[in-house]
Amino acid sequence: MAVAGCCARHPSTPITAAGLPAALRLIYTHHHWDHVWGACAWPEAEIIGHRAGTRLLEAKAQRPWSHHYLRAEAAADPMLGPSFRARAWAMPSWEGFPMMPPHTEFDEGLTLSGGIEVRHVGGLHAEDSTVVAVPNSGVLLLGGCFYAPPLHLLKAGDGYVADLVDWLLSEYPQGRYDWFVDGNSAPRSRQSLRDPTVSGVGWSDQSQSLIFTSRGSGAPCPVSMSCLRLIR
Repeated sequence: MAVAGCCARHPSTPITAAGLPAALRLIYTHHHWDHVWGACAWPEAEIIGHRAGTRLLEAKAQRPWSHHYLRAEAAADPMLGPSFRARAWAMPSWEGFPMMPPHTEFDEGLTLSGGIEVRHVGGLHAEDSTVVAVPNSGVLLLGGCFYAPPLHLLKAGDGYVADLVDWLLSEYPQGRYDWFVDGNSAPRSRQSLRDPTVSGVGWSDQSQSLIFTSRGSGAPCPVSMSCLRLIR
């Protein structure tokens, strides 16, 4: 599975409902919380991630995560408010929550069983952004590699990274890869990926501040559900 979602109860639920076995391997497309916090649902799984993201997650794992800590951090830096409020919504309890850094690291890329290709691409959104190619399905999993930076790092002019998208489309040619799945959206065609007006691109994690407004509905977390991508 590529991307673990933001909290353990959400990504594991549809897997169980579909009668699928528990994940044996997780691939982090980048280190941001809404893509990795759900990994604790599979404590026996091998976790694969880029070396830079591993170092960041090891440091983050040492923080005293709690609702009190989130409130204090958001008060100290209001630009973190949307992200930290989303984390608070996603975590009604911190009991039994370990942050899970990768067990297996890579620098440029690696090839897994079944021909699955994991490749570091970087980008503005996260320095460890990684794509996962599934050749026998014609699918490329993008994580958030072409999104803008998170709100607290956003600068004037930041947005959809067109150069990276063009490079990806050339590296993963038509006929071999025709579907592209990013971390927060439904699968996209090549044209949809190329055209930000078709894609509806805002491309910032700060969409979380809108996504997480439905707390009272009891509905599954939209971010974690859309982040769930199975590799079979």
